[in-house]
Amino acid sequence: MIIAVDGPAASGKGTLASGLAGHYGLPHLDTGLLYRAVGLAVADTADRPEFEQAAIAAAKALDTSHLVDREALTSAEAGVLASKVAVFAGVRAALFDFQRAFATQKGGAVLDGRDIGTKICPDADVKLFIQADSKARMERRARQLEKRGVVVDRYALYHQIEERDARDMLNPHGGFYKADDAHLLDTTLMGIEAALRAAIEIVDRTMALKAGGQSPS
Repeated sequence: MIIAVDGPAASGKGTLASGLAGHYGLPHLDTGLLYRAVGLAVADTADRPEFEQAAIAAAKALDTSHLVDREALTSAEAGVLASKVAVFAGVRAALFDFQRAFATQKGGAVLDGRDIGTKICPDADVKLFIQADSKARMERRARQLEKRGVVVDRYALYHQIEERDARDMLNPHGGFYKADDAHLLDTTLMGIEAALRAAIEIVDRTMALKAGGQSPS
């Protein structure tokens, strides 16, 4: 079973994907970490003409050893850099095979990111699109950072999220938008436990309908 989980930054998609993976005993890949790792690898060239070529080279050289430092990868800086390198078609192409190989391994997998249901796994058994309003997403990300002892400027963080959404929406190579056959789950007013229960219900219902030969609505 392949489960694709999409949504904007800090919508809760990563936490839900991890919870779904644990519930169904499937491996999980946070594909956003790939772009964050590439962004961090070329951070010192972000304002230089060679930024795009450096990002493509970093994407081609990426392996799982670059995904270990989750604290650095989940920083606000890494998120901004990820959205900048994600607009490059060469970066997306370099990371496509990595993601497809993970998704199609024996037994299936759970992948979360920005274009999973639309580009990486258009044939996924279940697709979820997680959304939440900008204020709720800002507060969630702020609490994550504060747990690490980071002092958070909520005003600046809110605008970073708004700016990243705008950049992602204009990305011609991405899949920021909901796939036609994805199930929408708005987590704005949900805690993680309630959101996970809702996601599990969607997956169970979708798979039951498919097993019975019906198309999920």
